[in-house]
Amino acid sequence: MAEISLDVHQLQAFAEVGYQVAGGGGARGAMAALRRVVPLDAYEFVAYDPATGRHRSVVSDGHPRIDGDAAEEYAALDAYRTALSTRAPVRMPAPGTERYFRRHLAPYGWRAGLTAPLFLAEGRYTGLLHLTSREPFPGRTGALVAAVAPMLAHVTDLTRCVIDPVGLPPDFRAVAFDRLGARREVPGREVSAAVRDDPDMAAFARAFIDSRELSRHGLWLDRAGRWHEVRVLRAGVGYQGTLQGAVVAERPCVLPYELTGREVDVLTRVAAGDSNPQIAAALVLSVRTVTTHLEHIFAKLGCDSRTRLTTKALAEGLCRLDV
Repeated sequence: MAEISLDVHQLQAFAEVGYQVAGGGGARGAMAALRRVVPLDAYEFVAYDPATGRHRSVVSDGHPRIDGDAAEEYAALDAYRTALSTRAPVRMPAPGTERYFRRHLAPYGWRAGLTAPLFLAEGRYTGLLHLTSREPFPGRTGALVAAVAPMLAHVTDLTRCVIDPVGLPPDFRAVAFDRLGARREVPGREVSAAVRDDPDMAAFARAFIDSRELSRHGLWLDRAGRWHEVRVLRAGVGYQGTLQGAVVAERPCVLPYELTGREVDVLTRVAAGDSNPQIAAALVLSVRTVTTHLEHIFAKLGCDSRTRLTTKALAEGLCRLDV
């Protein structure tokens, strides 16, 4: 097999360009560029999901078969732990990998394997890249793959929401959730610590995902007593957006129209269709107090009927969200 002649720094620059040129091609576009300088016959990207602590295959090419338990089996090897500590690719078969090699590679004609741990530039681990060949890899293969690993780590980053939600104002911070409550980053958005750290937010997101709503807009009082304007949108999360999910985005706010917190609660009940006695029972108030609150709300919002009040509250997101 031909020896690699490109040095590490040239390859790093080339691979980055190739990855950018690939654009929507993602893993396959990046590997097409890498294959021009690294002699390999097959590859597999294995993603690490921090929500479950498990690994799973997400993209492969050239393999006639990928055994379903291979990812977790490799993660149990000492070679895996060594790779994480050194951040260096591990060749196969090497001491400690013989059994794995005989089971998952040798039966399909592969004579050499190389597995690189994938860490983003900021140091977060996202998964593994397995390379296989019918001939031994040239000596510099490991160093070359290690050089491009930070770019390739984005392929296996399952914490990101893949499908960017449309319609969020630029100053909203956000967190994406799947139905199991796993939290994921939203590309191009600052992470909302208030949403991420609230223990009730995952259940709120799951209820939204299970509803028929496409979006939700309202007010939220966090555990520190601060009000936030919140928008909730449907989005695909996980690898290539294959999981149903929701993006919960917020920005701190003062209550609009000089409403008080109690008036927001009353307005929310009005928009839900409750009568004054029902509102009084739900909020543990007297009917007279509810009537007084409503008089203030009508005046502040400039409405003269419950119908117009409800329309305005829903359109402008003035109701309190049930988090």
